[in-house]
Amino acid sequence: MALNKTSTKLMSGGVMGAAATAAYLLFFRPWHLRWGATTAETIRPLPGDELVSNPKQISTRAITIETPVDEVWSWLVQIGQGRGGFYSYDFLENLIGCDIHSTDQILPEYQQLAVGDRVRLGPEGYPFYTVAGLETGWVLTLWADAPEGEEAPIEETWLFYLNEIGPDRTRLIVRNRRAYEPTVGNVLMWRVLVEPIHFIMEQKMMRGIKNRAEAAQRNGR
Repeated sequence: MALNKTSTKLMSGGVMGAAATAAYLLFFRPWHLRWGATTAETIRPLPGDELVSNPKQISTRAITIETPVDEVWSWLVQIGQGRGGFYSYDFLENLIGCDIHSTDQILPEYQQLAVGDRVRLGPEGYPFYTVAGLETGWVLTLWADAPEGEEAPIEETWLFYLNEIGPDRTRLIVRNRRAYEPTVGNVLMWRVLVEPIHFIMEQKMMRGIKNRAEAAQRNGR
């Protein structure tokens, strides 16, 4: 009898797990991969797409910010650990030792970036991004990288693209392209675990940039 009850519980748990996974893959995943973006934005070629030629995952997310492009750029260009932060959930990032402190101010000392510069996710030694493409005022392309002698965990680009849609309106488009060996372990790691976490953090980051830029505009910075 006890074995039958245990088997029933295991089967019920398996069914629930399979249903949850199916719901994520069929409904939640397609939604979050294009959060806020129009169909035209998801399919248009963007700078840096060529760096990951055969991605296993692409997300294109977008948000409208009621400020001029150059105002948004000032917040975007200073992102990074030890710089302006990521405007996301700092407390979650700091649970894993990232030491992120997002600012609510434009920091003049961090208003310059160049191709080859590092944008860190945490203290020295952590994986980081290298600036792979830069068009001041509208394009920032980051490439997943690692300290010399180490291998980056994945082939990945993270693009931030600013599109002026009016004198005081900017469309922030963020695209992430990842390529990895399609093993079961990698699919579980990147598609089932990392993707939803990345979405939660990225949409908060995008809203964080929007809120800061619009508040500065209202306050006449």
